[in-house]
Amino acid sequence: MDNDFDPIAYINEPRWHSMSLGLGRIEELLHGLGDPHKSLCFVHVAGTNGKGSTCSYLAQILQEAGIKVGLFTSPYLIKFEERIRVDGKNIPYDDLVRVTKRVRTVAEEMAEHPTEFELMTAVAFLYFKQCKVNIVVAEVGLGGRLDSTNVIERPELSIITSIGLDHVAVLGSTISQIAVEKAGIIKPGVPVLSWPQEPDALDRVKRAAKEAGSRLYMPDLSELLVPPVYAGSTGLVRPFYYKDAAFETELLGSYQPSNAVMAIEAARILRGLGWDIDEGDIWCGIAHAQWAGRFQLLSSKPDFVVDGGHNVQGAEALACSLASVFPEKKAVLVVGVLADKQHRAMLEKVLPQACSVLTITPPSPRALSAEELAAEVKDVAAELEVEELPVAAADDIESALARAFTLAGEDGLVVAFGSLYSVGEIMAAHAALRL
Repeated sequence: MDNDFDPIAYINEPRWHSMSLGLGRIEELLHGLGDPHKSLCFVHVAGTNGKGSTCSYLAQILQEAGIKVGLFTSPYLIKFEERIRVDGKNIPYDDLVRVTKRVRTVAEEMAEHPTEFELMTAVAFLYFKQCKVNIVVAEVGLGGRLDSTNVIERPELSIITSIGLDHVAVLGSTISQIAVEKAGIIKPGVPVLSWPQEPDALDRVKRAAKEAGSRLYMPDLSELLVPPVYAGSTGLVRPFYYKDAAFETELLGSYQPSNAVMAIEAARILRGLGWDIDEGDIWCGIAHAQWAGRFQLLSSKPDFVVDGGHNVQGAEALACSLASVFPEKKAVLVVGVLADKQHRAMLEKVLPQACSVLTITPPSPRALSAEELAAEVKDVAAELEVEELPVAAADDIESALARAFTLAGEDGLVVAFGSLYSVGEIMAAHAALRL
């Protein structure tokens, strides 16, 4: 029977798809596995936007410094295994099978079966222990306070990226309420690096840090200067200066220098704690970091950008990036969203930069249908007085891209965005069309 064991199907079993937050199950599961997390060093990262990019930058910096680093992120875009990486390499499938079997043995003995994300967290932490990594950069799955990654008892550093309205049905309907959940990762005496949040969120973060006796750091974004994107030897590059030091990144989004600054500050805090990281490691980490599906330019003729922006902040950042990188072009948009997102507000941010819109249905049970989204696009376009904007619902992602490339022509611009769940299929459809 075990010869046919599919670890991905087991972890993704619909019965485990619970939003039941809390630490009891994951603590019991990890204890049954020998508490692997207690022998690991962590950087713990929460926030609404920028978590993944900040994690990727920091993991690459640590790797450049010769530090063996585990990276735990979600969701995946192309392959399930990319959620668990060591020194930039996905967990091999055979190892995923082996470790998941071990986790299953403990999980099946529990009175209350762990959730999907709890299983994933246990697999990651056990694998990182077996790989003897020096440090793990772990991204929170949902919220922070009750997220399964919050079994981390004393990380080296807690990071809170930009906080916005997301998962409001679970985390709260105000920035202040959501900030309380995110700040729940702050541990007594552990330094905290926070994005310069809006006042309500920053107040909650400051209060949590003070109560924990934790030193709070924030980057000084007034010292961040971002010149225009330029063409490097291997493609477009975004340069930036921070505190008079020059950096460059292949991640082109207008927001990426700010995410990079969070990683730069994190690396410097870790150096102050005794980790052997020099400025050259930091520069190389920023320059070499990759993070798929975040304002990623996949091809040209026409220029094709895929972006996983899936909330209002993400849509606003996308609009800013388009204005920065492609100031002379209007985009053919390929849009798919989840029904529980603030999709109307997202559209308001991006539609002014569109010349045509094709809607798709993301591969998720939470998806808003292409037809419903098309109707909403028309409503928003009318309200914004975006005149003569063609809108159509596509049957599938591949036909949407084929139509979009035709509409854009070789000199045009196609932008696919709205849901991280669509990114993998969009990339696959793009590859098929380009064969």
